[in-house]
Parts: sequence; structure tokens; C-alpha cells
Amino acid sequence: MAKKVTPSVYYGTGKRKSAIARVYITPGEGKVIVNGKDAKAYFPYDTNVIVLDQPFAVTDNVNKYDVKAFVKGGGFSAQSEAVRLGISRALMEVTEEYRKPLKVAGLVTRDSRIKERKKYGLKGARRAPQFSKR
Repeated sequence: MAKKVTPSVYYGTGKRKSAIARVYITPGEGKVIVNGKDAKAYFPYDTNVIVLDQPFAVTDNVNKYDVKAFVKGGGFSAQSEAVRLGISRALMEVTEEYRKPLKVAGLVTRDSRIKERKKYGLKGARRAPQFSKR
């Protein structure tokens, strides 16, 4: 699960669809770095950046921790939600008191929905070929 790296660095792993995020949080002024870039520069949509702040807003820690995240796989939405889960898990390493508000907000649960595989004889996972009477 999550683990403490050094006395002031906390670690959490987040996953969503095929995106995997390794997240490190340290006490700081609220900088969010994703794959070496600022989060606003890395993610194309503002909603992706807003998602990253949810765990801090729920636990009243806005601009108190710096985030360094390394993400691979998936699209931008899946990556931002994976980072959000990693931040939530890292915050729970800071103190166990954050678990209850994060759980109530639904930020602790891993969203296990992944893409369903395509089946033979079908055009997609469930889409059948168009029926023709003649």
C-alpha cells in the first residue's frame, strides 16, 4: 500500500483504468509537478487539475504540501484520477485522522472499472454486427 519514504516525504500509489501513478508529497507551498512539468502545463484541461486538489480541500491542507507525481499509461483523465488516489493514500500516511473525511468524500476507493475486451464475432466488446434481412 502506501509507505513513508523519509521523515518528511510520504508516498502513495494510485491506479485508474491503465494509468499508474507514483506520488510523493512533502511539506511545502502547494506546487504540483507531474512527470517533470507543472500540473497546469501537463494536463490539457482545467478539470484534470481541479481533481488533483480534492484530497487537500477535504482535509484542509490546501497549499501545505508539494506533490511530485510520476504517471504512465492511460489518458489524461485516468492519469489525473490516479494521481488523486495517490495523493489521498499519501495523506493517510501523514496521519490516520485524514482517512475518515477522505473515505466519506469517496477518494480512498480505487475505481476498478477497466476496458472490457473485444470478443470474436462482434465489432466491439458487446456490439454485434448489423443484422440484414436480405
